[in-house]
Amino acid sequence: MKKKLAQKLHIIKVDGLTKRWLLNILLVVVVLLIAAFVAASVFIKNYYYESVRNILESGASANSAEYFSANLDSGMSLETSAAQFIDSYSYKDKTTVWVINNDGEVIASSNGFIIENCEMPDYTSAMSGSDGTGEYTGRITDGGDKIMALSRVIQNSRGTNVGAVRVMTSIGEVDTQLGAIILILFFIILFIFGIILLSNLFFIRSIIIPIREITETTKKIAGGNLDSRIEKKYDDEIGNLCDSINSMASEIATADKMKNDFISTISHELRTPLTSIKGWAETLFYSKEIQQDELTVKGLDVIVKESGRLEGFVEELLDFSRLQSGRMILRLVKTDIFAELDETVFTFCERAMREGIEVRYSIPEIAAPANADPNRLKQVFMNILDNALKYSRAPSKIFVKAEFSELNGGPAVKISIADQGCGISKEDLPHVFDKFYKANVSVRGSGIGLAVTNEIVNLHKGKLEIDSEEGKGTLVTIYLPVESVPSKQEIDLASANQQQVTDEDITLKGD
Repeated sequence: MKKKLAQKLHIIKVDGLTKRWLLNILLVVVVLLIAAFVAASVFIKNYYYESVRNILESGASANSAEYFSANLDSGMSLETSAAQFIDSYSYKDKTTVWVINNDGEVIASSNGFIIENCEMPDYTSAMSGSDGTGEYTGRITDGGDKIMALSRVIQNSRGTNVGAVRVMTSIGEVDTQLGAIILILFFIILFIFGIILLSNLFFIRSIIIPIREITETTKKIAGGNLDSRIEKKYDDEIGNLCDSINSMASEIATADKMKNDFISTISHELRTPLTSIKGWAETLFYSKEIQQDELTVKGLDVIVKESGRLEGFVEELLDFSRLQSGRMILRLVKTDIFAELDETVFTFCERAMREGIEVRYSIPEIAAPANADPNRLKQVFMNILDNALKYSRAPSKIFVKAEFSELNGGPAVKISIADQGCGISKEDLPHVFDKFYKANVSVRGSGIGLAVTNEIVNLHKGKLEIDSEEGKGTLVTIYLPVESVPSKQEIDLASANQQQVTDEDITLKGD
């Protein structure tokens, strides 16, 4: 359900190219946004603080120092001059001003409040510095309000320090405003990040999803589904790629159809003369008039055998053509699978004996009814037996065991055919059903038989399994669905007088 929903919503999996793209973009974007956020925060803080500083500098300007100097030169005391300065001070609504003497005592305050024992680093700096000014930003007392203060020394006409003017203002409210502004800025940055992320996701989606569709379609084409096409969504480079792949698939489909038509035509054309050659060769072979000529008899025997082999090859080509074009169909009738298997094995035994191979089989004398194509089933059994014989060396055995079983939860028969031949390597085993693939090139064959066999079993809704090991042999297991399974008692009774093939016999144990 989740998978379907994800597909509907076109959710992009963060892997592969998507992962690399996002990591690269997000890394750059995150670094840039963090840098922008920090820079903007510092700029805004400095701007606000500079505005406050300008106000303080206006209150503690050089004019105030000249005011005190002039009054002191006229004989006015510092206290009196300070009182007059406070009365005329024009920034009382924004700042607080103190007048401090050389002893660090506050002798006048614009708000009438004097805080005892408060730190005044700006005053100390102004009194000891060369430029006569000092600045301080911090708490006025432990746990008190945060302030910004600026002090400027008061000198008499002789240049002697007699005190300082200290202008202060609370910046707690400023910091609160700064915090709000920085928070808003943070959400703006976060919003920008979200916009960039979404835009990149949509951009990636426009690239990754078509690429994935191209990948899936090319896999289907490679698997033989030449009718698969890619939907062109964008008129760009990816769209051009889709057009190229679709055009390629069409060309391959056309070439494949021509090939299949050619194979089918040639196979049909070869069928008739081969049948005639084989028929006349058999007629002459069994003719009494030529039995006395040993060389002729041998020649006719070769003609019969080779024409039979060619006839089988032509039939495989026809089946291959049907398989490729999807024209392989079954003529389903009520069929006894065990009876068809028994007949095929019986026919095969004589041939195997001539080549020094013993065939042992166990087939219950009971019906295994199924809706199947008997001729195609015989073809399956004969193809597998023929392969077992081709890859075996005398003296050895071929074992055939048939029994009732299950397939996909339904009744079925299980047919096991094991040989003691050369076996198939682990590297070749996954490819045995591939068309024209031959694990052993030293053995004659087209490489089509197993592919056709597997397709016939699949058309019967069955299953074909192959297990093999080099030097030990090959085990082929066929599962075919049946209509019903008899009782155990009936099976035991039917198998009582049969030549028994055990489970040990059909294991890969070598000669």
